[in-house]
Amino acid sequence: MNLPIFLAALAIIFDGLDNQLLGFAIPAIVKDWHVTRAAFAPIVASGLVGMGLGSTLAGPIGDRLGRRTALIGSVFFFGVATALTAFAGSLPVLGILRFIAGAGIGGAMPNATAIAAEFSAVTRRAVAVSATIICVPIGGMIGGAAAARILPTLGWHTLFAAGGVAPLFLCVVLWFLLPESPGFGKQALQTPLTDVFAGGRLRDTLSLCLTFFCCLMTVYMAFSWLPALLAAEGLSLAVASSGLAFYNVGGIAGALLCGWGISRFGSRIPMLAVAAGGALSALLLLAIPISATGDHTGLLAGFALHGFFVNAVNVSVFALAAHVYPAAVRSSGIAFALTVGRLGPLLSAFTGAALIQAGRPAFLEFLALAMAGCFVGLALVRDHIKRPD
Repeated sequence: MNLPIFLAALAIIFDGLDNQLLGFAIPAIVKDWHVTRAAFAPIVASGLVGMGLGSTLAGPIGDRLGRRTALIGSVFFFGVATALTAFAGSLPVLGILRFIAGAGIGGAMPNATAIAAEFSAVTRRAVAVSATIICVPIGGMIGGAAAARILPTLGWHTLFAAGGVAPLFLCVVLWFLLPESPGFGKQALQTPLTDVFAGGRLRDTLSLCLTFFCCLMTVYMAFSWLPALLAAEGLSLAVASSGLAFYNVGGIAGALLCGWGISRFGSRIPMLAVAAGGALSALLLLAIPISATGDHTGLLAGFALHGFFVNAVNVSVFALAAHVYPAAVRSSGIAFALTVGRLGPLLSAFTGAALIQAGRPAFLEFLALAMAGCFVGLALVRDHIKRPD
């Protein structure tokens, strides 16, 4: 992996970590502030609205002012807001800070994807993009491990402080070491955003929007509500945090395997296979019992398997989007599909608490239905990555 791709991947590690911190912290904040889980629906939603805004603005900014500038600015935004969250004392303040952090988190993804795509050979582009986006579950895995240790002893304030300061140090590194992407230049400045839909790309853009919508809804349902779901089933904070960590560990393995499959067979068959696996694995989780005092190995393995399939889709769809759009509008095209897709997580913000209240079966059936939607979206894409000759 060359230096620019490594730095883009490092930015996405912190993007994934900061994105999931609230999900880890909700059970502890509920206990600390004596509020209900339902009170966090607007807080989760504010972060997701911020992500949508960040994706909308940072993609065109990256195409016009430089992907390097947009990525560094995005990391700075979510680092500052996450660090300040350690000092939040009320739900409204928490909501404002999560909105600002969300704007940075949403802005980092399309520009990091464009950088990874443009610093890699065409034949290795899917692997390079997948290796970058796979860092979202890596960040979540690190966050889960940190939360399991920090929350029971040092509390959620320390978790947010650590999660915010680290990206600010990364900004300094990016400023001195990250070059501008080769796809940025005069061509990008002269290319209208309507080219996102030109050249027969309308159907693929709409199909990518549907795929992002359903996949991100599934992913953020886990990111925001999985620890709360497990805590509501009587499990400890450490075990509840471990559930999301295992989900991310499985996601890393799934993304790697799917990326290898795409490099060998093209994107259509591997991506449809993992989308179907995501739906089936959610239904299989219904058969695994939960006991507050029993062995949790089967449960954690089940969430790792589900994360395997879901994150394989989540990572690979960025590689597919980077393939669909030409370099001049790559950030904007990915950002547009991602912005529409962010409506899925927004829906999950308001349905998550209700589904937990309805019970674990309702929660898991919702995940299965969303992954079936991913399958449909991917099946409708025409310009899949071709199988190498």
